[in-house]
Amino acid sequence: METKRLLIAALLSLAVLLAWQALFPPEPPPDSPAGVEPSRAVEAEPERPGAPAPPPAAEAQEAGPAEVAEEETFEPLAARGEERVAVEGPGFQAELSNRGAQLLSFRLTEHRNAAGGPVDLVRERERGPYPFALVAADGTASALNEALFAVERSRAEDGETVEFAYRGPEGRATKRFVFRPDGTFDTAIEVAGAGSWGVWLGPGIRNPDADEEESRFAHKSAVYYNGGGLEKIDPKKPSGRERIGGAGLRWVGLQDTYFLTALVPDEPLAEVVFEPFLVERIDGAAARFTPVPPEEELSEAQESLTRELGLILRPDADRVAGVSYWGPKVYDRLAALPYGLERAVDLGFFSLLARPLLLGLRWIHDNVVSNYGWAIILMTVLIRLLLFPLTHKSFVSMQKMQELNPKMQAIRTKWRSKLKDKQGRPNAEAQRKMNEEIMALYKAEGVNPAGGCLPMILQIPVLFAFYNLLSAAIELRHAPWLFWIDDLSAPDPFYVLPIVMGASQFFQQKLTPSAADPMQRRIFALMPIFFTILFLGFPSGLVLYWLTNNILGIGQQVGYKRWKERAAAAPAAKGAETEKPKKAKKASR
Repeated sequence: METKRLLIAALLSLAVLLAWQALFPPEPPPDSPAGVEPSRAVEAEPERPGAPAPPPAAEAQEAGPAEVAEEETFEPLAARGEERVAVEGPGFQAELSNRGAQLLSFRLTEHRNAAGGPVDLVRERERGPYPFALVAADGTASALNEALFAVERSRAEDGETVEFAYRGPEGRATKRFVFRPDGTFDTAIEVAGAGSWGVWLGPGIRNPDADEEESRFAHKSAVYYNGGGLEKIDPKKPSGRERIGGAGLRWVGLQDTYFLTALVPDEPLAEVVFEPFLVERIDGAAARFTPVPPEEELSEAQESLTRELGLILRPDADRVAGVSYWGPKVYDRLAALPYGLERAVDLGFFSLLARPLLLGLRWIHDNVVSNYGWAIILMTVLIRLLLFPLTHKSFVSMQKMQELNPKMQAIRTKWRSKLKDKQGRPNAEAQRKMNEEIMALYKAEGVNPAGGCLPMILQIPVLFAFYNLLSAAIELRHAPWLFWIDDLSAPDPFYVLPIVMGASQFFQQKLTPSAADPMQRRIFALMPIFFTILFLGFPSGLVLYWLTNNILGIGQQVGYKRWKERAAAAPAAKGAETEKPKKAKKASR
């Protein structure tokens, strides 16, 4: 009986407990992201400048369960209004906007544009996106580019930091820029929960004027280095959009002849997309960028427009980070950085010779004469002295060949009627015998027919190395020389230097021993005219180098001519002195 009562009491207690659970259920624990502790999921972040106040508790209670859970996952963060952030560093002034956390301008205070203001490496445009904007998976601009990011600034010994953060309806993103004392700046961009996205750079670099865009020496391209050779992508290529994989990529950027904007990624990128655009000027330097349509759809007006490239850097995860360099292509400065950016300074095929020549030119400018025009002249004199043994041997060989011309012409005249048979067909046997007779003449006189050409061929690498150096050296940009020559990287506006150079070439040609072949003589006679026309559009520094080289060549040839005349006159004078005593002795008898 007691057992039965205990069983009934236990069942009644269990019934009461179940009824209590049904009528008064316990509150469920709050949801939290995977891997995050519940206590930290609801922890409020410290307030930032420009961040809106959190919603009141009543509004949170009226919201549905899903909205409450989303707000507990992250707290909205944005600025109340648009703000521009100015940063100054060694040789640059940068300006960023918190609208999209984009770079609006990057001015180089030590370099001037055609109007006299600082060079801005960000191209002026009708509208965004600007560098470091975000793009979606399909390449269109992200909604985050219009979001107002909250801004925090701090300064330390290693540089000035500007951090942008946004969490709101357009998404979640942070962008961090650290401007270093060496002129570089660290970049770290993170976007949460956006799927495939990318970072935008370009289009193009700086704001060239019309003359610079039309110059044959204005080389613009996208460029990247993956540990092998330096690769360039020409914006004029008809292939349109190009993609490269991010594996092994050391750095990537945009460049022209004198300036470079590059990113050295800290983490591997998934890919880099190169987007071509047509550039249409709308107001001064400002431009309207239009994607390049397929070649078959291009109009005549579009074909004449300048083209630029933009870059999309797509991350392998949810972050794009690296070191950015925006500045001039000064070889020493780039070589001092541990990224291989000095490869962007294109010194041509003979770069191994051009680099010491560049160092020599800069040393002369810094220690001898602070004018790059005179430095070019002195450097040309030094090169001429260095190559003197070769030019001397070449000139002596040409003089000997000139002395043999009458004998060679006599041999050709003797065999001319035998070089073809009665039907007008070439006589190979007669040609062989004539050549053997000419070679026998060379051997008898001790003349090497290649003696005049070989030394000149050996000079070509040095001459081309210096030529390429003067074409790419930023040191010559806007560097004055004399009078109206105020920019050695630009053509002479009055064509005086090219015309004087052509005249010197003509005079030098007159002093050079003429070739035996009439066709060669006609070709050499046209060379001064050809060179004058060619050099009309060349940078003044190149023309000055060629003119100086011609003048030194003329001086060398005049000196050889006088030396030869004196050498020829010496035996005659000695013979005359010998005859005088003989006549005097005969007269005394």
